[in-house]
Amino acid sequence: MNSMDQIKTVCVYCGSGAGTSPRFVEAALALGKTFAENNIRLVYGGGSVGLMGAVAKSTLAHGGLVTGIIPDFLRSREHALTHVQEMIVTPDMHERKRLMFERSDAFVALPGGIGTLEELVEQLTWQQLGRHSKPILLANIDGFWEPLLALLAHMRETEFIRPTLAVDILKAERVEDILPRLQAAAAIVPESAKQMPAEIARRL
Repeated sequence: MNSMDQIKTVCVYCGSGAGTSPRFVEAALALGKTFAENNIRLVYGGGSVGLMGAVAKSTLAHGGLVTGIIPDFLRSREHALTHVQEMIVTPDMHERKRLMFERSDAFVALPGGIGTLEELVEQLTWQQLGRHSKPILLANIDGFWEPLLALLAHMRETEFIRPTLAVDILKAERVEDILPRLQAAAAIVPESAKQMPAEIARRL
């Protein structure tokens, strides 16, 4: 079986701004191209600006499929991308995040701000609590996520992340390493262990 059969959809968390380094946008564009070329559907926050817009537009430009999920109150602020194959408008952030989880086989965090961090940490929390085993990867472009990795190491050293609790977070400095690392991680997890029952997701 082709390894790309393991993952069909990837959720990308990222900024609605472009950031200070041109490498951030370059990485978003390259990731979108990679998804399209490997028949991976992008699931993302629905906006057309910043890194969000870059990864989605690149996926579409190279013939890929995109699902945008955006709360109604952000449609104008983040300029919802209108020409994606699927755009879901939710009543609130909670519904947005639940649907992003349910529709994705893996998660990638490109550089971003507080919203990106919050979405990423929520998935790490659910994983740590045993609610899912879907791969989570930091796209560590220009070392963007090094402060977070240092904080996680500090939390473990001070035993707020206990030795019995795994924080299984992948890391890639180069876009070309992202899909292979997600696929390798997904291949060793039983399908039944990846899914969070819908009734549990709704309560979180």
